[in-house]
Amino acid sequence: MDETDKRLVSVLRHDARASLSDLAGMLGLTRATVRSRLAKLQERGDILGFSVVMKEDHLTDPVRGLMMIAIEGRGTDRILRHLSGMPEVRRVHSTNGRWDVIVEIGTETLERFDQILFQVRRLDGVTASETSLLLSTRKAS
Repeated sequence: MDETDKRLVSVLRHDARASLSDLAGMLGLTRATVRSRLAKLQERGDILGFSVVMKEDHLTDPVRGLMMIAIEGRGTDRILRHLSGMPEVRRVHSTNGRWDVIVEIGTETLERFDQILFQVRRLDGVTASETSLLLSTRKAS
């Protein structure tokens, strides 16, 4: 991706519904150039699709947080399977450094959030954890 493609993607992240004319005007390009670049980005798989983020999407999880987890021994696969089966666990990320796994959790209440943390900490092989509540989202992709 060159700089023009990056600028195009940046504008689309802000407003994926922008018309070709609007995109062309914002980027100083012709409509044909914008259309061609969009087609190439999609063909190459750089752009997989366009989506709408609705207010309700954020309201479904009023309490959100990240839980960093350290795992001992060879229990990682078993713990990952367990985490993936928990409906409150939105995403599971492997990572490097101090923490083996970072888990995104979303619940309706702080009480339920606390229950989930307690369940995860009790899993055999979890040696340590640290949790941060997400207070606000400043930028969403």
